[in-house]
Amino acid sequence: IYDLGTRFMIDSGWIIPMQEMIDADGYDISQIEPNVAAYYTTEDGTMYSMPFNSSTPLLYYNKDMFDAAGITEIPTSLPEIADVGDALKEKGGAQEVLAISIYGWYFEQFLCKQGLNMVNNGNGREKAATKVEFDENGGGLNILNAWYDLYKGGYAPNVGRSGSDTATTDFTSGKAAMMLGSTASLKQVLEDSGGNFEVGTAYYPAVNEDDKGGVSIGGASLWALNNKDEKKAAATWRFIKFLISPESQAYWNAQTGYFPVVTAAQEEQTFKDNIAKYPQFQTALDQLHDSTPESAGALLSVFPEARQIVETQIENMLNGSVTQEEAVKNMAEEINDTIEEYNLVNG
Repeated sequence: IYDLGTRFMIDSGWIIPMQEMIDADGYDISQIEPNVAAYYTTEDGTMYSMPFNSSTPLLYYNKDMFDAAGITEIPTSLPEIADVGDALKEKGGAQEVLAISIYGWYFEQFLCKQGLNMVNNGNGREKAATKVEFDENGGGLNILNAWYDLYKGGYAPNVGRSGSDTATTDFTSGKAAMMLGSTASLKQVLEDSGGNFEVGTAYYPAVNEDDKGGVSIGGASLWALNNKDEKKAAATWRFIKFLISPESQAYWNAQTGYFPVVTAAQEEQTFKDNIAKYPQFQTALDQLHDSTPESAGALLSVFPEARQIVETQIENMLNGSVTQEEAVKNMAEEINDTIEEYNLVNG
């Protein structure tokens, strides 16, 4: 189940919490990357599913353009991207400075970077959320103001929603100097750019230069359905252990670009060979390790709907039909209505 489905699955009553299987087998949970495990763990310490394919967002950049522009410091925040924008256009040959898709995941990550919650009740980890917090804590407006400044300055044009993949194409074709994208896209980006320029990877940018938060993960995890059958449960746990074994995770990492969820996978030769071939991938692991469980992100039953609402309002903002303040207000009201409706039906 993808990450957005986590709270829904916890609430569903269909599953055996992974913690029960972990405890029954005496499995050493410290083998799992702690900042990955944190996403699937609630405040009471219960891990509900097992991470499998996990990723974080990265800043991809065209090293050749940066060299031509004489830029040696890679931007670490959205304002810093604006600061190097003119040089990248005038000296680096970039037609676009930053290709950023309208994607709810990026909005969520920008909240994590600020160290701010998206929803109440401990970001939906103490118990199911009843309303959003990004409108009250200032996080949402900070994001939209910074995003709009880049757009208005001519540094981050509207390249559409994430499904269009225009941002990736703009970057790999050499049109854009930078793009935001998932770790899992790394191999595809390297293949699509065809060696025409050197691809660099850096940490996901902060909204403000003094933000101290980290990143959350995307991807998906493995759930055990409760079939009231002990044999099936035992077989499920055995299969899960195979899928998260160091050998499996090293192979999966090398074939996809998702990073391995167990630390011992980094000792596998398959992993070592892959990182030697694609050193850009080390950035994703470093960023994961430099983050904290506090930046794990929100759990929300209506996350798919919430993400659509966020994307629509960002699109409306860039199209000039709403201000940043109106966009945040609309997001909050619409998501809160969706949460309330869900909680009424499933309360």
